[in-house]
Amino acid sequence: MTIWRLLIAMGAVTYATRISMIALLGRVEIPGVIRRALRYVPPAVLSAIIAPALLRPDGPLDLSASNLRLLAGLVAILVAWVSKNVMLTIAAGMGAFWLLNTFL
Repeated sequence: MTIWRLLIAMGAVTYATRISMIALLGRVEIPGVIRRALRYVPPAVLSAIIAPALLRPDGPLDLSASNLRLLAGLVAILVAWVSKNVMLTIAAGMGAFWLLNTFL
């Protein structure tokens, strides 16, 4: 039963922190410096999630050609750079990983 209490408490804390920001945004003026800085949060978070998965798939740093995730990530980076399309980038990266995993 304590696990359920913990899950409910964690959900309540998460909900409270998110709803507080939503409620405050309408009433508080955010300075321009902070507003500009907040634009970098999504790329920073995505980089923090994706970089370890590409560079350290099995633990230690792996920059070799046998790292299929890194190769597929490079394909996705190229597609993102050229197309500026998120869905195409995801499809290209997943497709490249699937093809590399199947044929190598």
